[in-house]
Order: sequence, then structure tokens, then C-alpha cells
Amino acid sequence: MACRPAYHYGHCESFFVESQDNGIFASHGRVREQAELVARERQFALADELTRLARAQYEEDIMEHMEDMEAVTLPDVCSIDIQQEIQWFMRPYLLDFLIEAHVAFQLLPETLFLAINLLDRYCSKRVVYKRHYQLVGCASLLIAAKYGDKKERVPSIKDLKSMCCSLYEEDMFIQMEWHVLQTVNWIIGHPTVDSFLQPAFHAFSYDVELKHMTMYICEIALFHRDFVSTRPSVLARSAFAVARNLLGRARIERTTWAVAEDDAVYHQLFAEIRRPSPILSRKYASAQYSSVSAIMDEVLLRRAAIANRRYYTPPIPEPEVSRSDGQGSYVSKDHVVQTPQKGHYPSITAGLVTPPITPDNDNFHLDASRDIPPQCPLTPSPTGTRHGEQQYENPQMQRNFLHPHYQPSPQLDSHEMQVDYGSVMQY
Repeated sequence: MACRPAYHYGHCESFFVESQDNGIFASHGRVREQAELVARERQFALADELTRLARAQYEEDIMEHMEDMEAVTLPDVCSIDIQQEIQWFMRPYLLDFLIEAHVAFQLLPETLFLAINLLDRYCSKRVVYKRHYQLVGCASLLIAAKYGDKKERVPSIKDLKSMCCSLYEEDMFIQMEWHVLQTVNWIIGHPTVDSFLQPAFHAFSYDVELKHMTMYICEIALFHRDFVSTRPSVLARSAFAVARNLLGRARIERTTWAVAEDDAVYHQLFAEIRRPSPILSRKYASAQYSSVSAIMDEVLLRRAAIANRRYYTPPIPEPEVSRSDGQGSYVSKDHVVQTPQKGHYPSITAGLVTPPITPDNDNFHLDASRDIPPQCPLTPSPTGTRHGEQQYENPQMQRNFLHPHYQPSPQLDSHEMQVDYGSVMQY
């Protein structure tokens, strides 16, 4: 048997290897990549133009149909109130679980709102046991994902069973899914909050931070009973207005549908956003959602500090109280020996100034159990037995001191004046 001759190829260093000098293949690759980017941008621009034309032509009909459907698919909160086993305090725990599952499977935002709507509608019409509450939530999430999400992202029953820690069997998910669909009469097309937000986002310049903040506020509203029976259109407009307020965007006149918010829902949302779920806050703290939860916390803390500063009342200093130090002096709060003072003395037309007065009654009776010494030495008494016998070197000084307004008659002598003074003092 003849052997096939072996072919020996010489070594080639340039085959499938690009030289660093010319860079021909790299330049062709950059040109090709640039052409693909330009073609993709043209497709996006064409899609936006077609969407704009369709919206301008059918927007009124679409909005009218959405408003009709939201009235049909709205849950009844009063029917949920009469549930025997499930209570409203259980709702945040189930919603935290569904939000974590929604993030884990990377589902669309409208899938979460539709799943919560199916859950509330089922609880409005059926008696739900506590042990089946999580099962109903998983079945609602599965139906919502099949309705509006991509097929490759729809969670499998095995994944849901694993997330529930094998609490339910696989056939239980299938049975509950069918039971939920029968209960809602196979009406799944509920217009969610994000579908009503699209006209608001298109009416103004695109703002990704504003969009994420609005979605964060809408998801906070899912946790509270007061918003279960609120129409998604009203909730969307009010959340959009609250988000613009928090981010400092200019307020717009209420001339279009997008900014005609409800005042009651607007103020109620402001009251509830102060207590978000930790799971939800951590979700929107990532850079993927513009860290809007951190922005909201910062804005609310800054506004609270401004409000506290506005209504701050400065402390009133305590009045300084004079007390005795036990040695005949009065000591203030600063332990400085001082003499109690009063205002200026009144003007005196004639006569001598009286000695300094004693302390005020309030200060004098501060400590009745202690003997407070006199403020100043007592005025010495005259040496004579009677005031009338006191001698004065100058008779005119005697008259002015005793009777400042007394004018002596020219016919009276000093002896008569002395007698008159004695009679007055005896009286």
C-alpha cells in the first residue's frame, strides 16, 4: 500500500497574526462596530417616531380604554378587611418576598404591579387561609410574568418551590394558578401604574432620576391599605408630583393630564414615604435605580432639620436670685457679693433722702426659715427722750426738715414755734 506523501508547510509568523505596525484588522473592526451602532440608533429613532405617530393618533382611545379597565379590575379593600385569618400586618412580609423574587428573576416593573393586583383581587373574592397566603402571591407572580414578560425570564415552578423552601408541592402551584385565573374571570389586562406614567414621562423631557423616584414612590404605596382601592391613574399622577417635589423640579400648572394630581392622595403619599420597607429601600439604593432611596432620605432629613429650626424656642435664662451668705451680705448666683439695688430715687423737692430700702418682698421671703440680716446698719435713734427736744444749730434747718412746706408768720417768735412743734409731735 502506497503511503501518502507528507506535506510540510513552512512556518509563517504573519498568518492569523496582526502586525502591531499597520493595525489594518483593528481599523476595519472599529469601522464595522461604528456602522452597527449607527444602524441601531436609526432603528431606535424610527421606533420612537412610529410610537409618537401612533400615540398622537390613538392616545385618547387608549387612555379611555385604560380608565375603563382600571375600574373593572380594581380590588375591594372592604372585602379584604373581613378576611378571617390574613391580616393587614402580614402584607408587608409577603410583598418583601415578592419584591425579592421579582428582582431575582429580573422581571419587568409592570409585572410586579400586575401580580399585586391579582393578589388583591383574589383576596377580595375568596377566603384565604394563612398557610396559603404565600402560595397565592407566587401564583399571581407567575401569571403576571407569563402575561407581560419575556418567555426566558418567566420563573419555573421548581424555582418558586425552591424560594418557598419546599413548603408547597409543585402541583399546588398549578392548582392555585388555575384557581386565581378562574376567580378573576380570566381578566388579566389591568392597567398598572407604570402604564399611566408613560404619558407623563413623554410629556416632558426624559429624566431617568425622576422616573426612578416616581416608581419608588409607587412601590411604597403597595404596602399600605389606603392605596389598595386607589385608581392607578390617580396614584400615578400624585406620585409623579411628589417625585418632582422631592427632586426640586419646577412645579407645572395643572393644565394636562400628567400633572392633575389628587390633593388628598398627594399629601397621603408624602406621609407614607417616610417609612419605606428596608427591602424596597435597599433595592432602590443601587446605581441601577439612580440611588433614589438615598436621595429621598437626604431630602426628608434636610426638610425635617429646617422645620425644627423654624419652630425652635430658645431657653429662657433663670432669674438671678440674691441670697444671704450667712455673714450679713447678699450673694448672687455668680457668688459675687453685692448690695441689692432698685431704680432711681424719685426727685425730692425738699428734705433729706431716706436711707436705702430693704430688699423686695419676693427676695425677702425666699427663705423664711433663715434670719436674713438687715441690708444696711440701722439708722441711730436721737439721744433725747422726745423728738421735740432734739436741738438743731440752725432753726431754719429744723423747720425745713420737719415741715418742708411750712412758712413761718412774721409775728411768731421762736418760743411759739417750739411750743407748736411739741404739740404736733405729741399728736
